[in-house]
Amino acid sequence: MPQLTRSRHAHVCVFCGSASGARAAYADFARRLGAGLAARRAVLVYGGASIGLMGIAADAALLAGGQVIGVLPESLRQRELAHTRLTELHITPDLASRKLEMLAISDAFISLPGGIGTLDELFEIWTLIQLGARPRPMVLVNQDGYYTPLLEFLASSVREGFLSRSSYDLLATASTPEEAVTLALQNITTA
Repeated sequence: MPQLTRSRHAHVCVFCGSASGARAAYADFARRLGAGLAARRAVLVYGGASIGLMGIAADAALLAGGQVIGVLPESLRQRELAHTRLTELHITPDLASRKLEMLAISDAFISLPGGIGTLDELFEIWTLIQLGARPRPMVLVNQDGYYTPLLEFLASSVREGFLSRSSYDLLATASTPEEAVTLALQNITTA
């Protein structure tokens, strides 16, 4: 992965659920990740909502003195889901524009456990990077084996010839918040 040089702090986009999940461990992980990014002076970029793992990660980063940029579609702002204490809140016309904005302002991506929206974001960004967008670190957090079935499917896709090994290798995996932050930031340098 090429080194990225920035005259600002690294911007790490975190994809995660708008729900908190069935176990308290998910919220604890999101909290530790948000605080870990702030401790490393990385700017957390995320979906802009105040609910679920998204809100938990953002609140933890802010509480730790970090900067947080939310990217929220207008339709969700109208439902009063916007986090009101962010460093910046970018409003986009729709979900597709949200993903492109996140791609434009982020140096790395971390995917926590989440549902269909999290998977949509992960796969679209992965596809865009595979098709020629500037390469950036991508980390899938396999907390307590949450993504093991997905990782097995992806390995099967490689074996069956539908996913190249080089594309598969674009996605790193982590099992702790500290490992996720380290993998996301290891090939990014800031001035």
